[in-house]
This record gives sequence, C-alpha cells and structure tokens, in this order.
Amino acid sequence: MRIDIDYTKSAQDNADDYFKLSKKLKKKAEGASIAIRDLEAKRSKAGAVPEQKIRIRNVAQRKWYEKFNWFNTSSGMLAIGGRSAAQNELINSRYFESTDLFLHADVFGASVVILKDGIKAPREIREQAAQFAACFSKAWENGMGSANVYSLKREQVTKSSEKGSLGTGSFLLEGEREWFKDVPLELCAYVPEGGTSVCVVPVQAAIAMGIKRYLLLKPGNVKKSDAAKTIAQKLSCSDIDYIMQRLPAGGFSVKQV
Repeated sequence: MRIDIDYTKSAQDNADDYFKLSKKLKKKAEGASIAIRDLEAKRSKAGAVPEQKIRIRNVAQRKWYEKFNWFNTSSGMLAIGGRSAAQNELINSRYFESTDLFLHADVFGASVVILKDGIKAPREIREQAAQFAACFSKAWENGMGSANVYSLKREQVTKSSEKGSLGTGSFLLEGEREWFKDVPLELCAYVPEGGTSVCVVPVQAAIAMGIKRYLLLKPGNVKKSDAAKTIAQKLSCSDIDYIMQRLPAGGFSVKQV
C-alpha cells in the first residue's frame, strides 16, 4: 500500500489526517454494506424474476410456384399461371418443359397456364387446367360467363418471329391447337380438412375431388377486397392478403354450396 506524506506538516499532523480519512472510508463502507443488505431484502420479497418467454412464429416456407397463380388438379398435377406479362415470360422461359402443356384463354389479356406433365394428362384433367386458364383472364374481369381456351405443346410456342424476338409476354404460336369451348368461369374456395389456408381451384377439380362444402365464385359486382373478406369470414381464415393473391382480377359473386 502506498502512503503519501506531506513534508510541510509534522508527523503527528500527517497521522491525524490519515485517521480522519480512515473514518470517512469506514462510514462509506458501512453505507455500502447497508445498501447491499437492503437490495437483497427487496429481492427476497419480490421473489425470483420469471424467465421471459420468447414466442417464435413459425412461418411456412413458400414453395417455388406460390409466386404464381397455381392449383393442384384432382390427380395431383401442378398447374401454374402468370400474374403479369413478366411472369408469363418467366414461366415460358424457365418452367415450361417438353412434357408440359401450354394453356391460354382465347381473349386479349390472359394468364399463361402451364400444366406440368400435361402431355400425358387425360382430357378431364386438361379441362380442369383449361377452366383455371379461363378464370385467370380478362374474361373474368369483363364479367363474362364463359370463355374458349386452347392448349399447345412446348415445340409450338416460341419467342422468335420473322421480325425478331417478340415483346415481354408475347409468344408465337404454331400448329394445331386443342380447344376447350365455352368453359364456365367458376372457381371453388375451401379449406382442406386439417388445413388452415384457403385453396382456390376450378370447380371441375373440386367436383372431381369430391369436395362437398365450398364457396362458389363467379364474376359479379362485389369488389375483390370485399369478396376476400367474405371468404375469410365464411371459411374462418384471417389471412385476407393470401386470399387476395389466390383470386383473379375483377368483381365477384360468392355463394355457399
């Protein structure tokens, strides 16, 4: 320990200074001890502080196709459709394979629908995809009751013409088409047994899957946002934004079946 001596004072004066300093330090130490005892007493009365629970929200990882319009046919085959010209382009360039089927409503402004492995799909499954293509087209927004749809194979759809490459979302279609005439614009909204999210599929797919209770959706006068709220209420699903994503553009008629 280091002791500083003031040489201007006598030895007795230095001793007195240190005695006074020791008394001050002793009082401070006693005060600190009292404060510690008080804190410990308060802590004992309050009891142990409960451990804070951290709520972890489980967010389901989205599948690659959920950024598009999509549904699974009654046989489990996947159909995807573009929500914009850019997505139509993306589907054609990245996801349209030689075993797939290209479907498009015969109206200006429609989703490109690709039925994965659709070449080997029976007619009834292709009809489900055709109804999906009809619903996700301007036909719905224009309030039409039905639309014609055609399908083509991979080699019949290209981006090149004699004048060069076509614009975004435009394609050169060649060869004979398979037609689906007067396809009714009808969708089914339901929640699968044991599920929590709303599924939106063509009515033909719902019937083939044996779904008994669902909401029948047709073109109508109800705004899309209001229709989504009605669907959420009737199907006890709170995620209105997700329902909005699953619906075509335009007005709606919603009926319990």
